[in-house]
Amino acid sequence: MTDPRQDRYVREVLALYRAAPGTRGRSRTADRRLAEQLYHAGTPTDTVRAAILLTVARRLHRPHDAEPLPTINSLHYFLPVLRDIQQQPLDPAYLLYLELKVAQATALAPTLNLHQKA
Repeated sequence: MTDPRQDRYVREVLALYRAAPGTRGRSRTADRRLAEQLYHAGTPTDTVRAAILLTVARRLHRPHDAEPLPTINSLHYFLPVLRDIQQQPLDPAYLLYLELKVAQATALAPTLNLHQKA
């Protein structure tokens, strides 16, 4: 029997990943497994959300003449930033700032609700 809290967590993490600008908009089995591992490790969804937001903001705010970045193919792409945020959490005001910057760069950002609790 599955844990409904785990199922909800995994759905939320995968939805955040799929909605993030720069991803393919779909998840794979490996992404689901990683979301399950994050759940079992006790990683809050807010931390995953913050890692996705910071990564997206960094990708979007690059020099205009820079080569385009490749599409993000996996939730694993966000792990290095997630680990950094676990070591040093971001200020909530900074997360709001990042969300505004992402919203300015793409019309998809408002649908992410990356700074709000689910």
